[in-house]
Amino acid sequence: MKRLLLMVGMVLFLSWTCVAQTSANDTPATKEDVENYLQVVHSHDMLKKMAGAMTPAMHKLMHEQYLKHQDDLPADYETKMNAMMDDMLANMPWDEMMQSMTPVYQKHFTKGDINSLIAFYSSPTGEKILREMPAIMSEAMQNMMPVMSKYMETVQQRLMKETEVMIAQSKKSSSVNTPTHN
Repeated sequence: MKRLLLMVGMVLFLSWTCVAQTSANDTPATKEDVENYLQVVHSHDMLKKMAGAMTPAMHKLMHEQYLKHQDDLPADYETKMNAMMDDMLANMPWDEMMQSMTPVYQKHFTKGDINSLIAFYSSPTGEKILREMPAIMSEAMQNMMPVMSKYMETVQQRLMKETEVMIAQSKKSSSVNTPTHN
């Protein structure tokens, strides 16, 4: 009888422990949980590195724009635009951006999710991803820039064509609706 009671007690204890662990894992992530995760993944540094990695691609895009329109632009256009872009990135409000991310993570991840992410990014594979991500993003941006430039050029041409059509229609309808006085 004692053994049966002991076994029932153990089963109840183990069941309660599993439920308690599951409940703890299903609770919403706290601000501190998310801040801990963001610290583990070096998100502040990662944002800066990714911005730095994108800079050469953005400068290249600026150079291509300059070459396309150099007859209409001042000679120092490219230098000024690159300096403006660099200044913008250097003065980006990184801390505020990080703070604004916290509620989003809290909305989408539980405490258990955050703990699992921390465990993963603390593993050798997770650490490798964190180390390699800036280079991956830089190379990806360099590969994507020609595609994006071509697409943006197509979109720009389409917008210009649509604008011209709308201007023509507007002129046509205002000339039709304008009463003539004889």
